[in-house]
Amino acid sequence: MDKFNDLSELAQEYIKKFIDFLPDLIAAVLILIVGFWIVKKVVSYMKKALAKRDYDKALEDFLSTLITWTLKILVIIVAISQVGIETTSLVAVLGAAGLAIGLALQGSLANFAGGVLIIILKPFRIGDWIEAQGVSGSVKEVSLFYTKIDTFGNQEAVIPNGSLANDNIINYTVNGKRRENLSFGISYDDDIKKAKEILMQLVKDQDGIMEDPAPQVLVAELADSSVNFSVRYFASNDKFWDIHWNMIEQGKLRLEEAGMTIPYPQRDVYFYDQTKMNGTVEKENKKEA
Repeated sequence: MDKFNDLSELAQEYIKKFIDFLPDLIAAVLILIVGFWIVKKVVSYMKKALAKRDYDKALEDFLSTLITWTLKILVIIVAISQVGIETTSLVAVLGAAGLAIGLALQGSLANFAGGVLIIILKPFRIGDWIEAQGVSGSVKEVSLFYTKIDTFGNQEAVIPNGSLANDNIINYTVNGKRRENLSFGISYDDDIKKAKEILMQLVKDQDGIMEDPAPQVLVAELADSSVNFSVRYFASNDKFWDIHWNMIEQGKLRLEEAGMTIPYPQRDVYFYDQTKMNGTVEKENKKEA
């Protein structure tokens, strides 16, 4: 009977403590609900403001993620303090845990730092055609840790931002135009001036080649079996590849139509009768003896 009374008193004591604690618990839950709702509204408003100012999408995503998690952590800390937990101790624990996690995830932190640098310095934007880390393609997405690139063969390449931010990056899109340098070869017996006229006319017939800077057709090299021309011109990014393929095809056709030969490397191979050569050597050795 005494044990039953003791359990009853203990239960009443805990119920009383729970009732006393209940208002703080309800307040903490309300803080979480209302706080997360406010965070969502703030981030939504910020995204609309950034969209109106036409900021880079990668920067918008980065700021949205950073502000969302920062505000949510603050809301959680306020809610925890409401139920009577010392926030100073919590912050110390979180700091120690953060240090341990940081040491364990050094590579991920390097990628994070690289992502921040890429977003701030903007060496490329989403949609730009770049070449980096042995990969060439169109930038699809820039996140905090990785950059995704769609290659020419429609594969998706995922590159860590840490490596990307510390390596050479070639951006083919940023200037709005690209320079081409095509090579055509003719025989030494063909007319150089006529070949230059044909190639320059081919350049003028292309829709999309810029007049400024002016295109050039130059004799670039007197090679072993051919006279090589360098055809240089600038074209806008959207027309660059169409012009590139057409120039190669039409260049060959027009030179051949004009009666010119496009040579290819040749080698003359001579065969000798080894028995005759050995006999000649033996005769010479006998004479010397």
